[in-house]
This record gives sequence, structure tokens and C-alpha cells, in this order.
Amino acid sequence: MTSLETNRLLLREWLPTDLAAFSAMNRDPDVMRYFPSQLTEDQSIAFYNRIQEHFDANGFGLFAVTIKDTQAFAGFTGFMIPSFETSFTPWVEIGWRFNKTYWNQGIANEAALACLKLGFTRLGFQEVVSFTSVHNHPSEKLMKRIGMQYKLSFMHPKLPADHFLCEHVLYTLSKQQFLERVTGLG
Repeated sequence: MTSLETNRLLLREWLPTDLAAFSAMNRDPDVMRYFPSQLTEDQSIAFYNRIQEHFDANGFGLFAVTIKDTQAFAGFTGFMIPSFETSFTPWVEIGWRFNKTYWNQGIANEAALACLKLGFTRLGFQEVVSFTSVHNHPSEKLMKRIGMQYKLSFMHPKLPADHFLCEHVLYTLSKQQFLERVTGLG
């Protein structure tokens, strides 16, 4: 597995020692506000295992993100292939979740840009998507900051149609758009 470094962050493989902080983050009602529910410890362990299995099966996945100066677990970002189907799948999704201690510091942006560079320059992705509930304005703002563009709205197939979080927005970013943006040609 590849690890990535930015000015402030280390994006790396997961360690069993990450589980306590990961589980605490997934139980935080503020962090999980735009998800159907907070995760129990067992659900966090199952998610941790799915992340490991995704890396093994695909050669990419969600990185654990730590702060270089303190080695503190901040959250995760990286790529997944979503486990549901719609008329516009399959796709590679970039996603993130961070402990609220690290919100509004540019950390999610820094981590996402490092992942996009990896995806487009070394993993050969031609397009990456991201999606969230229409109510999750902070995540949607991050999508825009990293250069993604709104594509469509859809009803999440794993949520009941009358669920508060069912309606989602989908953003996309192509390799060409990303490279034009980082080279200043766009």
C-alpha cells in the first residue's frame, strides 16, 4: 500500500491502534450528522475490515490520516468503489470523514488533493466522483474547493425514499480537469 505525505499530514495504511480513535469519531453525533446513524464499536470494526479488504481487492482505498507533528489520528480520506448500484455506476468515489477537532483547518482539503493527485497520476483514474446528502453543505463545499463539479441529484438506493438524508448530490472531476487545475492551464 502506498502512503502519502503533505506539509502537515501523513496518509497511510491503517493500524490496529487507529481503531479506538476511529470508533470514537464514528460515534460522534456531530461527525455522523449526515449519515443514517452513528456507528457502534462493532460497526466501526466491520468498516475497518471492509477498508482493509477494499485495499487488498483493488490496490487502493481509504487512508488513515494522521497529523505529522503529533501522530494523532485525524480521520480518513481516499477512494472506494461504492457498494450500491444505480443507473450511473460503477465509479470510483473519493470520500472523507474527520474528527471535529480537525474541522475548518484545511486538513480535509489537503488530504483530498493528495489523494486526487495519486488517483489521476499513479492509479490511472480517468474520473472520480463524490456524493453526499443535499443537507451536507460542508462536504459539498469541499467538493467544490477541490475542483469537482455538480453533475446530478439522486435518491440514495440504500435509504427509504422518505428518509431525511435520501436525496444526494453527485459531483465529478475528470483527470483532465484536475491536471488543468493543478498546472494552472484551466
